[in-house]
Amino acid sequence: MNVRVKICGITRLEDALHAIAAGADALGFVFYEPSPRYITPQGAASIIKQLPPFVATTALFVNAEPALVNTVIDECKIDLLQFHGDEKAAFCEQFSRPYIKALRMKPGVEVDKVAKQYATARGLLLDAYKAGVPGGTGESFNWDMIPCSMRSSIILAGGLDDKNIREAITYVKPYAVDVSGGVEASKGIKSPDKLQRFFDEVACANNE
Repeated sequence: MNVRVKICGITRLEDALHAIAAGADALGFVFYEPSPRYITPQGAASIIKQLPPFVATTALFVNAEPALVNTVIDECKIDLLQFHGDEKAAFCEQFSRPYIKALRMKPGVEVDKVAKQYATARGLLLDAYKAGVPGGTGESFNWDMIPCSMRSSIILAGGLDDKNIREAITYVKPYAVDVSGGVEASKGIKSPDKLQRFFDEVACANNE
């Protein structure tokens, strides 16, 4: 089965369309104001209205107020929620959309135990740990920390780009990968060339 690809941190329609043309299965929109990839609900809604069918849209939050999550759901008609903060399962479950939970892979983390805590999640996204940074670190983590029995169901993130994505897919064999900074010309602005190189490498890995 081919690995799915989500391009996160979309801030412009042209970037969304370039990502889709290159092969993206899903797009991510960041509703966390400290992020350089932050977008307003109105801005995201404008982009999403112009997307073609069969492209999943994901809203990323970090310890957000429920009112913000509901506003994004209502205005953007988002498909999936992605929580990157300290949200408990009960918080994530209260909305009218399925969710995925991000886990920062700091030393000692036990992925299987966290998976049980978020049994209602559509999936777990594993990202690099950097103190004070909830995501988008641009750094990778030790993939050996991922239990072998769970690798085919996780979403792999953290420092992925065209130089390491082939190795990442071949070694981990994840269900999906999530990339943001690795395909950017600058923070929040995607590079068509980097996107194409990334997807070329994904295709090579899928064919191995």
